[in-house]
Amino acid sequence: MRQPKAIFLDMDGTLLREDNYVSEETMTTIQQVRAKDIPVFIATGRGQSEILTRAPVGFEVDGIISSNGMTGYLGEELLFQHTLDFPLVKDVIAAARELNIYYEVFPTTGEGVALKQDQAMLKAEISGEKPADILGSEWNERVEAIGGGITWVDEVKDIGYSKFYCFSKDASKLDQWKARLNEIHARYPFSTSSSTPANVEIMVTEKNKATGIQAVLTKLNIDPADILVMGDSFNDVPMFEYAGFSVAMKNAPDELKAMTDDVTRLTNDENGVSDYLNTHILSS
Repeated sequence: MRQPKAIFLDMDGTLLREDNYVSEETMTTIQQVRAKDIPVFIATGRGQSEILTRAPVGFEVDGIISSNGMTGYLGEELLFQHTLDFPLVKDVIAAARELNIYYEVFPTTGEGVALKQDQAMLKAEISGEKPADILGSEWNERVEAIGGGITWVDEVKDIGYSKFYCFSKDASKLDQWKARLNEIHARYPFSTSSSTPANVEIMVTEKNKATGIQAVLTKLNIDPADILVMGDSFNDVPMFEYAGFSVAMKNAPDELKAMTDDVTRLTNDENGVSDYLNTHILSS
């Protein structure tokens, strides 16, 4: 692998450990890569407000693509921002409440929100022991949501929303939700993706991590053949296909590993990003 001209990193399951935080080791490695004049970016499904709070003090990157390509910053400069039509937002919330599907809807700035009256849906989802097939990091973040990890509101107002995150530990219930979304899709354009088997995310149609990266590369005059991307989930597939060199985490599903050019030797919980960048970027 030749030296990339830019690096784009996913967060959950990639940069973040299972405790949902970036380690000091990984932060130091990213600083060292940036010191070699290789810009490092985050490309995540998380909303803008959920990103830097998950890293140590002093953590810096060259830009952030959030909400699966809905918002993009180059440094402090806003490059693009896409929002869901508010009638769609209202219809999705109504349908989620009807089917008892827990949801969070993310403004372009600020924390994710949900209606106070729907807290019971989340409490039901996280009651009892965590199922073995649910990621600990995803489960823990839903537990945090009850205690104030998101904003519980009396009314969801029209302030501009970038994406929905919908969660259920019940796979059959999530399948019903996907079927309902197909019905809603007949009325509104939007796209969906899943970062884990327990969630569905709803975004603006034809926008994803790859379209976000493309906007950054256009601004920097960098060819996609000259970038490295790292991720672990199915919402990373567009950027895997777009980038010149793609790397899946050791903890990624085998189906995703088969799509990429390389796989880390360590998991996200073992600082796999730091190890990979040290081995292939800093030591070369």
